[in-house]
Amino acid sequence: MDRPRRPVNESGAGRVGLGHIRLGVALACGLLLGGCSVFQAPTVQRGNRVTEDQLREITPGVQTRQDVQALLGSPTQASTFGDPVWYYISSRTRQRPAQELSVTDQQTVVVEFDQNGVVTKIRTLGEEDGRRVAVVTRETPTPGNDRTLLQALFGNVGRIGPGAAVPTSPGATGSGTGR
Repeated sequence: MDRPRRPVNESGAGRVGLGHIRLGVALACGLLLGGCSVFQAPTVQRGNRVTEDQLREITPGVQTRQDVQALLGSPTQASTFGDPVWYYISSRTRQRPAQELSVTDQQTVVVEFDQNGVVTKIRTLGEEDGRRVAVVTRETPTPGNDRTLLQALFGNVGRIGPGAAVPTSPGATGSGTGR
């Protein structure tokens, strides 16, 4: 059997075979594709999600507050003033590393009642029905002076000396020891 001959001092470490290249390409593709779906943050359901089937069971003019609560559960929010209105608010969120919380699906079901507690109207609001609110980034100034770290640490040194009387209550006499 004829074998290819190599010099005795030659090793195969300097050569890169086709198998090594394929292995490297496969590992690189696996890492790139793995980052797309394997490391996705899970979707978290927040709030009381109302389904279309549950909404079909509510008939305006027939069901009462007790019926709605038995079917949908307690509302997320109820109106404070005016006509009684219940809100069922839900959203699906996802927290990705080094990013802020993203809302993927938001739904608000509004159930309106009359003065007798009977359902008058049902609406479903989505993310498109919401309004953007501008956040004010101003800070409320605090009265007093701005103290440095050293002033905060050592500011009370020497204010109350040893043996100073500590008042216990108005009208109390004595040394302030409470005896």
